[in-house]
Amino acid sequence: MNAFFAGIVIPFAASSAFAQGIDPRDIRACTDVGNDAARLACYDRATHRDDTAAQRDADRTLRETGVFAPGAAARTAAAPASDASGAKPLHPRDLLDSRWELDPSSKLGTYNLRSYKPVYVMPVFATSRQNSQPYSPNPNNAVKDAGHLDNVEAKFQLSLKTKVWQGVFGEEGDLWVGYTQSSRWQVYNSKTSRPFRETDYEPEAMLMFGTHYDVFGWDGRLLSIGFNHQSNGRSDPYSRSWNRIVADLGFERDGWTVMLRPWWRVPEKFKDDNNPDILDYVGRGEMQVVHSWNSQEFALTLRHTLRFGDKNRGSARLSWSFPISGNLRGYVEAFSGYGESLIDYNHEATYLGVGLSLLDWY
Repeated sequence: MNAFFAGIVIPFAASSAFAQGIDPRDIRACTDVGNDAARLACYDRATHRDDTAAQRDADRTLRETGVFAPGAAARTAAAPASDASGAKPLHPRDLLDSRWELDPSSKLGTYNLRSYKPVYVMPVFATSRQNSQPYSPNPNNAVKDAGHLDNVEAKFQLSLKTKVWQGVFGEEGDLWVGYTQSSRWQVYNSKTSRPFRETDYEPEAMLMFGTHYDVFGWDGRLLSIGFNHQSNGRSDPYSRSWNRIVADLGFERDGWTVMLRPWWRVPEKFKDDNNPDILDYVGRGEMQVVHSWNSQEFALTLRHTLRFGDKNRGSARLSWSFPISGNLRGYVEAFSGYGESLIDYNHEATYLGVGLSLLDWY
């Protein structure tokens, strides 16, 4: 079991170290708050210590006065809605703004390491239908002999991003790069020396724009276009990879966010394509819905092929995180459908995982 504990501790230790530079709620902005009470409330919110009614009231005051924005030292919690010049107040920080620095007042510059997707460790990630013999229409990627896999394994994920160019078009458009790595580890499978069954690597670049428009009461806050590469770094017949051009449309209101992500796959020659039919299983786009409520976070991601008949396929991933102590949170994930990992892109199964999370979506 020493290997197991090493696998759990190492990702968490790395995440804790990164946490000095990662903060989905822009904790650095708190240093610019001149008022002591407002600065304390800012830190409470950034570190999830805002569970009491009084702290939630303080958080509301911070949003209304814009003190989460950098350079807000001159604006305390008691600042008026507008100054003598009649200038409009800052737009309150919202969930998407806290992740992507969309408003001009939210910009924090470049090369600040931030969280991207949730960072978690699940010692239990179970399925009743493990993919023991992966295959693909490309004969070079069809496994001939079935492997001996346990139905219960461990899963963990690390995910980071940073802005590398602020103001690509004058004051508009920021270029971000992100990296996500997720691993499925057969840690309980002593018969096969506890191998890593699958590790997916996902670097990407995104050109991000802040927007403001109304769609049926939802605030359209984000528009982006980016390039995404995903692969498992293995040799044939287990190799899987694909490249995509991905668009993002972000909407939010009252603690809810919705992200629409259509994509176009960059074509490959069949002889080089490890998974030529991946679009007909993993899908051609996804919709993500995240709701933050009472210090808990619920996220649902739906993918679909956008086809009918025998190509009517997709998946659903549901996650729930809840506070345990400080920034340590419980994490539960359920998945059903195709493509839980790249090696399983055309394998349909249901998974359930339980573990711990350090960083969530918001």
